[in-house]
Amino acid sequence: MRIYVIRHGETEMNVKRVKQGWMDAPLNQSGRELAVLTGRALRGVHFDGCLSSPLSRARETVEIVLRESGNAHVTVRTDDRLKEINFGLEEGRPAQSSTMPQETAELFFKDAFRFPGFPEGESIQDLCGRTDAFMRDFLHGEKEGTWLIGTHGCTLRALLNPFYEHPERFWQGCVPPNCSITILEVTDGHPAIVESDRIFYDPALLVDHYRGIIRN
Repeated sequence: MRIYVIRHGETEMNVKRVKQGWMDAPLNQSGRELAVLTGRALRGVHFDGCLSSPLSRARETVEIVLRESGNAHVTVRTDDRLKEINFGLEEGRPAQSSTMPQETAELFFKDAFRFPGFPEGESIQDLCGRTDAFMRDFLHGEKEGTWLIGTHGCTLRALLNPFYEHPERFWQGCVPPNCSITILEVTDGHPAIVESDRIFYDPALLVDHYRGIIRN
């Protein structure tokens, strides 16, 4: 089995560097264009199924990719466990602004596993717990085929954390770029990453909204 895990396209909240979390922000025009380019680059890939976060930015991304890659017939199923981390009281706040003490807030990007969690939201451990449960159920239920999974930056890192060479580095040096794809090959129920954070569009179109924030 082969799994393509994609982060959603750009939103205006990405541009403004706002914590989106469970807020249902749609793709902006650039986000839709990146999804179109990504889908067209995947023509020739036959997807047997698709699972997505129910949030519109993730769902619209996979719908565009499926359409443009020639897989418009594939039904998109949603799973709440693929939603972005819940920022709680921090939702809607700028990325570098927080209700928490600065040294505590900075841990989210500097040392994520020591971050205690967002007030009335989730910690990285909480997020990893639900993504691990998702992956166990997915691998138990699906044994073959090629799948597309649509999710979010932090959730993608949590979902794939057990399969990175250095899982202690939660962010792997960056937030995954918009519409970037990580590809896993599953052999005898064991996933292995064969490509990580690959973009299928001109690198000149890539915008790193988090440059200089992540330090692990």
